[in-house]
Formats: sequence, C-alpha cells, structure tokens
Amino acid sequence: MHTESTVGGTIVTPARKRRRLTGTTLTWLALTPFAAWALTRVAGLERGSLATQLMTATPYAAAGSLVPLLIAALSRKRAATAVALLTTTAFGFAVLPRALGTADTTAGRPFRVLTINMLFGRADPKTILDLVRRYEPDVLSTQELTPDGVEALDTAGLSGLMPYRVLQEQWSASGSGLYSKHPLKPIYNLVPPVGHNMPAAMVSLPGGKPVEFVDVHPFPPLGPQVTQWIEALDGLPPASGDTVRVLAGDFNATLDHTPMRRLLSRGYKDAAAQVGAGLIPTWPANKRVPPIITIDHVLVDQRVGVKEVSVHTVPRTDHRAVFAELSVP
Repeated sequence: MHTESTVGGTIVTPARKRRRLTGTTLTWLALTPFAAWALTRVAGLERGSLATQLMTATPYAAAGSLVPLLIAALSRKRAATAVALLTTTAFGFAVLPRALGTADTTAGRPFRVLTINMLFGRADPKTILDLVRRYEPDVLSTQELTPDGVEALDTAGLSGLMPYRVLQEQWSASGSGLYSKHPLKPIYNLVPPVGHNMPAAMVSLPGGKPVEFVDVHPFPPLGPQVTQWIEALDGLPPASGDTVRVLAGDFNATLDHTPMRRLLSRGYKDAAAQVGAGLIPTWPANKRVPPIITIDHVLVDQRVGVKEVSVHTVPRTDHRAVFAELSVP
C-alpha cells in the first residue's frame, strides 16, 4: 500500500501475509481431540457432568479415531502417525472386547434374568409379559415402577407367573421392584440410600445355594446429581466369595465411565460383554433417533457363566429390556 507523505516522498507499508495452515497443523488439529479423549478414558480423568455425559460416546470416538490416523499416515507425518496409532490402539483395547466376547463355559445351575426400566410405569405390560413367557426369567428387575405399573403387570398376568416380589414402587422415577418365580427374602441396608430405590433380595433357587440380587438404579449424572451418581455406584456391594451376587438394572452408566469400571474391578463382569453383545445400545428407545448408548446392564461375579444376552424393545418406555441367561455355581 502506498500513501503520500505531507513532507514529500512516498511511504511504503508492506502488505500483511496471511498465515496458512500447514498440513502438519491440520493433522494435529484433527488428532488432538481424539488423543485427549483416549487419555481421559484410559486414565479415568473425566470430571463433572458434561465430561461424564460425553464419555458415553466413547465407542463412536473410537471409530472416529481412524480418520486422523488415516490423515497422518497419508501425509507421512511420523510423530502424528505414532500418536494416532497409539490413540486408536487405546480405544481398541477399551471398546473391542465388548463386541468380541470371551469364551465362557462355566457349568452350574441355569439362572435367567430380565431387567427393564418402565419409564414411570408406562412400559407396555403385554410386551413385558410376552418376554416373561418366552424367556422364562427367574427374576424380573424393574426400575421406575409406579403403583399403576404394578397393577398393570398383575392385570396382564405377571402375578401368576412370578408370584414372589420385593417392591418399592413410587409415583416417580424412584420406584423399583423385583419379581421372581422363587421365594424372595428382602435384604436391608445392603445398598446405601442414595438415588432411586434399589431393593435387594435373596433368591431361593431349587437345588442349591440362594443368589443375592440387587435392582440397580442410581440417579443419572446430570448437573449436581453426578456426585450422587458416583456415590451410588461406589456404594454398591463388591462381589462376595460366600454368596453369588447379581446386579441388574439401569446403571445410567456405560462401561467407559470410571465409577462403572471401579465397580467391575470389585469382582464383577458385564454379562453382555462376555458374549459380544456389550455394544448393543439400550437408550433411548422408541424415539425418532435410534438407541445410541448402553446403560442397562446385568453384572455378575466372576464365578457366574454367561450363555446368552439379548436386548428387546418394549413400547412406551425409553429403555430397552435386557435378558441374560446365566449359569450359577
């Protein structure tokens, strides 16, 4: 640019050069978010409600991490390629076992479990009864069970199929209840009173020792409730060498959440992950968008075998039902 000086002559102002993003910069910009996500997942660094909710998308981040790996490899950026490969590998070790499953040939007595969040008791009772008749669960674990939900299930015929029950129904999301084909003995003070009702009971199976069962439903990790969500998951009992224990319900957590992994480290395994069904999403159901995350689980101690896990859509609830066929010692 040229301007005329008042004292004569010409003042020359050099034009500003626009900075261009180089291939190296673009590669690192694409890679850094995935690398940070993988580090957060592996090290359990998520804090607060937002980061906790984002962690549910880890399987999708794992698939997305292949993009910066391809970019780095094609651009021949050695350092970026190494970091991208490490990132994708970390995601792979975290996510792929849920889809691959493990060999599980544990012998024992059959024990079938069905769990469903009923969305304030609105879940279609006929569909639930159809699942009960088809899969013949020994225990049905329900969350968000209201008095109307109890009445609807009994009217549909559940009382004749599963006459034993330990119910803590409420006119809110906090209601929960266990139904069984076998006698139930309530267990008190096993789970700290944090979050929704989480009844526990001893299931008297024929021909062997009873099974301890917990109906799990902590608060979702939304806003300040994230503290209570952590407290509830940390307060669940560890696996016991004396008693076979099963935890089933809406955990409001995926296997990528640190509190959930801490719970598993206390002697449990996720039944769906054992048979390669651990990435089947369970929420939200019956929406315009398909289910995207897996927050409903059946956890069993290491002595329990897993033969089958299946996920089923039930009308009028935002959760899918989870059925697990187990083998207990």
